[in-house]
Order: sequence, then C-alpha cells, then structure tokens
Amino acid sequence: MNDDDLKDQINELIRDEIQDVINEYVDTRDSTKQGGLGFVSNDDEGELKVNISNDEVNKLIKEYKKIKKNQKSNFSQIKKLGLVDKFGKPLS
Repeated sequence: MNDDDLKDQINELIRDEIQDVINEYVDTRDSTKQGGLGFVSNDDEGELKVNISNDEVNKLIKEYKKIKKNQKSNFSQIKKLGLVDKFGKPLS
C-alpha cells in the first residue's frame, strides 16, 4: 500500500466515526424533543465543521507502517509459532 491509499483509508475511517457520532447526536436530539425534556435548544441548528490535521494522519500512517514492519519480522514469526528452546523457554 502506498501513502495515498493509507491516507484515503484513514480519512474514510475518520468520516465514518464522525458520521456515527452525528447520527447518535441527532437521535438523542430527536428523542429529547419528543420527550419534552428540553435539553436541546433551537440555537444548535448550526453547521458542523471538522478539521483534521494532515500531520496527525501522517503520524497514524507512520505508526501503521511500524506495526506492519514488526509483524513481518522474524521475532514476530517466532512468537506466532510459539517455539521454545531446549530448556522450554519461549524464543524471543
């Protein structure tokens, strides 16, 4: 995977998470209006804006690559196999 594909996937995940939070907010707002609790006022009818820093996305990509590199290492493969030395201690 190249960096552009990773950025696209990260942005899609962030958008999905934000959409879930918005949906929960709207559901909560609708239920409080129907219940007459009055916790949400009509002043909340603004536009939602979210800014995501490219630096944070780049940090996520760097961390992802580091994890993937570690998963491909020989030590990681040994841990997956559960190999032990002649004394019964795990190799790693």
